[in-house]
Amino acid sequence: MEKTSGTEKKEALYQAILNLKNMEECHDFFEDLCTVKEMQVMEQRFEVAKMLKKDKVYTEIVQKTKASSATISRVKRMLNYGTGCLGRMLDELENADGEQ
Repeated sequence: MEKTSGTEKKEALYQAILNLKNMEECHDFFEDLCTVKEMQVMEQRFEVAKMLKKDKVYTEIVQKTKASSATISRVKRMLNYGTGCLGRMLDELENADGEQ
C-alpha cells in the first residue's frame, strides 16, 4: 500500500471541497464526511466568528451560541492572528447580503 503524505491528503480533501457544485452537494458532502458533533462545532465557531466581527460582547455570544468562553477566545485569537481567510469570507458574505 502506497503511503500518502499529510499534505497530499489535505490537498485532496480541499480539492474535493472546491469541486462541490452547489449548496445541496456541499451539505451532503459534509453530512457524509463529518459527525453531527463535528458539524455542530464548526457551525458554532462560524456563528461565534460572525458575532465577533460585529463586535458583539462575550456575554451576548455565550447566550446566543452556548459557546464556552474558551471557544470564543480561540475564535477571536484566530480572527486576529490567523491567516485572515475567515475574516475576509465573513466580510464577503456581509457585503453580498447587503447587495440583495
